[in-house]
Amino acid sequence: MSNLSRRNVLTLGVALGLVSAASVAGVPAWAAGADPWWVWDDEVDRLVAGLVDGGRVPAVNTALRPWANNGDALPPGLPADLAAYLGRVNRLPSWADAAKLRRAADFNRRKDTYLFLLYGLGSGIMSTVIPREARSVYWSAGGADMQDRAAKTFTFGYDLSDLNAFEPTGQFVVTANKTRLVHAAVRHLLPQSPHWRAVADEQVPISNGDILVTFHSLGTFVHRKLREWHVPMSAADEDAFLHQWQVAIHLLGVRDEFIPKTWAEADAQSAQVLTPLLAPTDEGKELAADLLGLTAQIDLGVTRGFLDEFVRYVLSDEVGDWLGLRRNYAAAALVRTGWPAYIAFREGLLPIAPAGFHLFDQFLRAIAMLFLNKASSPVSTPITIPTGNRPGA
Repeated sequence: MSNLSRRNVLTLGVALGLVSAASVAGVPAWAAGADPWWVWDDEVDRLVAGLVDGGRVPAVNTALRPWANNGDALPPGLPADLAAYLGRVNRLPSWADAAKLRRAADFNRRKDTYLFLLYGLGSGIMSTVIPREARSVYWSAGGADMQDRAAKTFTFGYDLSDLNAFEPTGQFVVTANKTRLVHAAVRHLLPQSPHWRAVADEQVPISNGDILVTFHSLGTFVHRKLREWHVPMSAADEDAFLHQWQVAIHLLGVRDEFIPKTWAEADAQSAQVLTPLLAPTDEGKELAADLLGLTAQIDLGVTRGFLDEFVRYVLSDEVGDWLGLRRNYAAAALVRTGWPAYIAFREGLLPIAPAGFHLFDQFLRAIAMLFLNKASSPVSTPITIPTGNRPGA
């Protein structure tokens, strides 16, 4: 592997592949005696299973559709037990620090193009070489329409990165709770798929451990890459960025005792659980082809060879080989020499724009606009509870 060791690469989305590693090693010390890969989200799982089995999901999705801002009242038309549940969880935890969250919002604004690039071409593509995650996505309803699923994923990322993400006028708290409902439905539906059961090494997907690793595939990975790329960040910025993610995964149902308290703890946790898991699968290769195909349809101002080489640069040649990304050595040379210079100029460390500056600038702006166009309106890309698995699954 090139700049990124296999361990660091995995820090990316290794979301659903942890149980096998954890079960071999036993309950990790940081888990405080409970095994996070055998912890799910019991209350909401029961509620959503009842909605699915009772055929009430379409009506609930209709009722939830206009519910967008964190400060909005719950919409009418929800079952009483679901309304009571959402009324309790649709709020920040008592330990959330408003000042840190505001600083994280400003950090996201200042570093938005790097973040969108790393979330999209880093975390998004890396998720396809995490066997559990790739198979769970592929055999669930979302795997059959990757454009729609990508738009909903962008909604999550965009709402988290928005300046008002955690304010009453922001939307991330609501988005997180809608995502939590989706996770509960997938936990109920996927075990009913014989196709998923034939390839899965777990009985129920999306445990607390799996969500933790998704955090490492996003927050921990992005933080590590920003430091690797020498993007200037103050200690307060780094702490605020971590706090944003701590609140986010709490809102997704992860027990507080599992959440890393520092970046050092996050790095150690991700290193313990990620390394052995990355691997290609047939499902993941198909998902990656779909995702890169969608990205290639956007006018990024670059060739497909440049796009593939940038993915290799962000993730590693090993991952690129697993996904069958064709080599383009001219593009590789441009990326590997031009990108560090581009960052240095953007951050005021070079006095003159380097060769290729406008190419990288156009590329990053297009990636950012992909998020903005797909996810700026929750009405256009609603997060909805699924009623089944992949058609035919």
